[in-house]
Amino acid sequence: MADGLEIMDSKEIFFIAEAGINHNGDIGIAKKLIDMAVSAGCDAIKFQKRTPSICVPEAMKAVIRDTPWGPMTYLEYKEKIEFQLDEYKEIHAYCGSKGIAWSASAWDIPSLVFLDQFNLPFHKIASALSTNLEFVEAVASRGIITYASVGMCDYLDIDALVKIFINHKCPLVLMHTVSTYPAKDSDLNLRMILTLQTRYGIPVGYSGHEPSVSPSIVAASLGAVAVERHITLDRTMWGTDHSASLEPAGLNQLVGSIRKVPVVLGDGVKREIAEEKEIAKKMRYWL
Repeated sequence: MADGLEIMDSKEIFFIAEAGINHNGDIGIAKKLIDMAVSAGCDAIKFQKRTPSICVPEAMKAVIRDTPWGPMTYLEYKEKIEFQLDEYKEIHAYCGSKGIAWSASAWDIPSLVFLDQFNLPFHKIASALSTNLEFVEAVASRGIITYASVGMCDYLDIDALVKIFINHKCPLVLMHTVSTYPAKDSDLNLRMILTLQTRYGIPVGYSGHEPSVSPSIVAASLGAVAVERHITLDRTMWGTDHSASLEPAGLNQLVGSIRKVPVVLGDGVKREIAEEKEIAKKMRYWL
């Protein structure tokens, strides 16, 4: 399988299992999500890293939210589920023992600096951060292959992001995304993968938030070089992203199908294979 550093030259589709915050602050759940990604044959698993005091909008900090741990402010909730150094050291060691690459989407510059210590194989910019040009600049300055989702963005936003990566000579994969959770099939507009490829001349992938597997397979058949999907142990679990995530059976089905896409697409060259020649002898009675 390809890794994040080789995707530009790989004919395989790089599959990222997005654990995100679906661990609900529990390292045991995080390890089960890693096991799930390994079992399905994913190339990498990705988490999310935030500094809640920076990332939570002021208007939301004091809002009370009902949680499995009782009522608490939104800021307290975000701080409660946030992994710190000990947990990320555990994730790093566990992924190493399981033979799977891992990364995390930083949501602010201190979190990006925090992640530097793990020498991640790739970075990921979430759609919400793709218009934060100071942050984009900081990511691109690392020079590490980056997957940037462009949901909620217009062409001017994407132009600015791509220009920054070009200036830093940092490899970039744009990820077509629709930032609704879960996303409706009628909103997915997968032909945007072709549009982005034509407009920017760089690799394009797909980050899906729909509950089904078929759109990601279509995205791969349209030339997506990477596919990212949220994963969960159980869609009924409490939390923000579970309903837009794949459970183990769905992930296994999707990764298996994605692996077949480059094989079945072939190279587009018309040829008669040996087995066809033998069948032709039996069926073409006039020869």
